Amino acid sequence: MKISIETEVNAPLNRVWNAWVTPEDIRCWNFAIDEWCCPKAELDLQVGGSFNYRMEARDGSVGFDFEGEFTEVSPCKSIHYRLGDERKVEVRFIEIQDGVRVIETFEAEDENSAEQQRQGWLGILNNFKKHVESKSS
Repeated sequence: MKISIETEVNAPLNRVWNAWVTPEDIRCWNFAIDEWCCPKAELDLQVGGSFNYRMEARDGSVGFDFEGEFTEVSPCKSIHYRLGDERKVEVRFIEIQDGVRVIETFEAEDENSAEQQRQGWLGILNNFKKHVESKSS
């Protein structure tokens, strides 16, 4: 099953793209709820390149590595990647009148309900929007 989520970010395309692919930015937004954080983000943004984003509870009680390999990169347009468990993800960046629509489509996993997964990924996407919009031009 594929799940799609989206948001509209009120910022120029270049700023949105850069916040998605810059480790310093990723560490600021890549977690679903405020009790979590992303202390490490590493990526090699090219086809065949890998990424590893560490996500963990702020109290250090639990955490995991979100990692995979880029399968397609079209700067300022889309990123496709495959997660370590072989699920595929596509992120599209579409310019609109007041900014950028970010659409993320991912293959669901079997451990959590589709709604739990949608809410978790949407929480991260909403943090991304908040982070980008808070940055000065």
